[in-house]
Amino acid sequence: MITVSEMKRLEDSSGVSKLQLMENAGKRTADVLKVNFDLRGKRILVVCHHGNNGGDGFVIGRHLESDVLFTGEEQKLKEEARINYEKIRNKIIYDYRNINFNSYDFIIDAILGIGIEGKLREPISTVIDLINKSPAFKVAVDIPSGLNPDTEEVVDADLIITFHDIKKGLRKHKDKTVIVDIGIPKRASR
Repeated sequence: MITVSEMKRLEDSSGVSKLQLMENAGKRTADVLKVNFDLRGKRILVVCHHGNNGGDGFVIGRHLESDVLFTGEEQKLKEEARINYEKIRNKIIYDYRNINFNSYDFIIDAILGIGIEGKLREPISTVIDLINKSPAFKVAVDIPSGLNPDTEEVVDADLIITFHDIKKGLRKHKDKTVIVDIGIPKRASR
């Protein structure tokens, strides 16, 4: 098990750039889905915000050639997320009201990652509600968005693909969690 602060420390001390870690996280998440599901002809939506989790989502969207919904603000994109956002900018949907969430076979939650604090704000709260009401198979990137002991607003994921090690908050979800290596050297995790 790993805490949020330990994970951030590992990422910072790994010797691997944040951009490369993001690419690894997104590609390996897409690979897990390609290996475990027949995605041919399936409609896939990746939902992203402006943090690093959203950056992972932009990478996933690129590798799966899926629809991508951006719920954040462009000026708030973190540097690495911005680089990946620019690579798929012409495919991004900006208004969740233009999406029929029920028309997707898979919805990938890359909205919020391990840095969540406080109560969820709009439009994230509404988008999470729309995701949860959809019959789509739901996949959370790293942790389900909204997973916080102080709130019940959380993406009800069918599968969680987390990075490097299982997070403490995922203990009760371990049966539906897959851990993928994103390139943090084993020596950095000691």
